[in-house]
Amino acid sequence: MPTFHTYDGTELAYHLVGEGTPLICLPGGAMRASAYLGTLGGLAEHRQLVLIDLRGTGDSAAPDDPATYRCDRQTADVEALRAHLGLEHVDLLAHSAAGELAALYAARYPHRLRNLVLVAPTTRAAGLPAPVRESREAAALRSAEPWYEDALAALEEIWAGRMDDGLRTRTRPFMYARWDAEAQEHGAASPAQINAEAAARYAGEGAFDPAATVPALRTLAAPVLVLAGEYDTILTPDRAAGLAALFPHAEFAVQRGAAHFPWIDDPGAFTRVVEAFLDPEVHSVRAGGTRLAYRVWGDPAAPPLVLAHGRCGNSTDWAHIAPRLAAAHRVYAFDFRGHGLSDWPGRYSFELFRDDLHGFLEARNLAGATVIGHSMGGAAAYLLAERHPGLIGRLVIEEAPPLIPLDPPRPVPRRPDERLDFDWPVVPAIDAQLNAPDPAGRELLGEIDVPTLVIGGGPSSRIAQEDLAAMARAIPGAELVTIDAGHLVHTERPEEFLAALRSFGIQSVD
Repeated sequence: MPTFHTYDGTELAYHLVGEGTPLICLPGGAMRASAYLGTLGGLAEHRQLVLIDLRGTGDSAAPDDPATYRCDRQTADVEALRAHLGLEHVDLLAHSAAGELAALYAARYPHRLRNLVLVAPTTRAAGLPAPVRESREAAALRSAEPWYEDALAALEEIWAGRMDDGLRTRTRPFMYARWDAEAQEHGAASPAQINAEAAARYAGEGAFDPAATVPALRTLAAPVLVLAGEYDTILTPDRAAGLAALFPHAEFAVQRGAAHFPWIDDPGAFTRVVEAFLDPEVHSVRAGGTRLAYRVWGDPAAPPLVLAHGRCGNSTDWAHIAPRLAAAHRVYAFDFRGHGLSDWPGRYSFELFRDDLHGFLEARNLAGATVIGHSMGGAAAYLLAERHPGLIGRLVIEEAPPLIPLDPPRPVPRRPDERLDFDWPVVPAIDAQLNAPDPAGRELLGEIDVPTLVIGGGPSSRIAQEDLAAMARAIPGAELVTIDAGHLVHTERPEEFLAALRSFGIQSVD
């Protein structure tokens, strides 16, 4: 267990979990030992978590002067940890009451922040009140739970200004989306992990000066993610949106079905949002209420080109192709819902993927872009081109299913045991549509009025090549190119794939 000495000589401990770029994590509580953060739902698989035990908590020593428990005085501890780690700039994540500490650190040391993640933060440092009305409305979303009446009665007493350990215990179910054994074990550890004396001093008189802090936050250059749980009674989504509005470069996200500990409630949803935010190569946009992650290459002033991946893939499938296309285009590759770092809402269909592509083009103002779609992404692209002429300027369909009923139909698939980077329900949902597709998908191919190239993978492909040829004949003026590569043409034969694009008028680096 590594330690360091902070400005007043107090020895503070921190714990390293995982590997990769360091992410300093500030625990809430207030003044709770960092052990409750765990791996932050598996975020440690992508980043090295630096879990600090604040002074007087966990494995850190208590200070000689208890007055230094005050939140604003602990900003120097965070800065001392940064210097100890030898980091010029830091990525910082704060949960709950540590949101105050992170806000004060950002105001005092703005030049040291690279990225700031605020998870269900409290907001006194930013001068935002916590309206009981909003919290009561959030609590009411749980009214069907068997524990609701007793927990709400305890919460009402807390809102009235009374607080003790018994009341805190009774309200604990509100902190989790499911009051199951895992949540109960996590919650039961809280009293032993909190330094009660330190917690009482944390927000003491003089700790917060919003009049000085807010102007500093409004000029913060670092990107900020404010993540709220849909059911959180401490930081409601409305108040989280108000906090995000203070920062000039903020992203606001609501994790559906989550409460105050979103990494416990849905680890995958939590890590996808945070990982996408922290990855400098990944951006996010909301399309029809769904967050879509995407990557981008090339000159922003160049003609736009959008890459749409196949089922069970993601935007990284184009990593070897996109930079070469970026010589002449601004290239966008996005993750469909249920894939990669985009939202995984659980419901999937060709029509919803079509709507993702539609929403992405509109959200990024890319009407008239060239669109290259592989497999499922190709189907989404031609379904969109059928119904919305003008959104797509030039269309490439690579090995896309022609939506002819499969004979024999595919059986119900069995989920593999290994961890997946896509949402498994995508597979049975799309298989069901392939078995019995909407005939309008193929009947409207004649409505496509943009230059179209159909690329087939030859005899080793799982797509019947005669069906792709029929698709090309049905699209007015479409060209058909066959490259003997199987289903993954752009992966297996990138040179031939790019050559076919160049012949079609889509330039790339040789």
